[in-house]
Amino acid sequence: MSHQEMKPEEVKKELEDHKELSIIDVREDDEVAQGKIPGAQHIPLGELPDRLSEIDENKEHIMVCRSGGRSGKATDFLKSKGYKVKNMPGGMLEWEGKVER
Repeated sequence: MSHQEMKPEEVKKELEDHKELSIIDVREDDEVAQGKIPGAQHIPLGELPDRLSEIDENKEHIMVCRSGGRSGKATDFLKSKGYKVKNMPGGMLEWEGKVER
């Protein structure tokens, strides 16, 4: 299954242009503690199936993890449930924007 993507530099530019993005970080707690994209919602990959009610079905969401693997799985999973989602390939390893702790 191929999923739509939004590269880290595109996400960064949209945030800098004050576009309202819904970003969901699917990394584990200890990884997110090292910094996440400002405003990102944190839902670890393993908790996604139980936390679907927290995800707005009317918005498009950008899935983020460390390198793009887990967020790819999250993208496929959410897409199969009817959500509008894009994966951020390269993940936080390639993120050059601001982070919040």
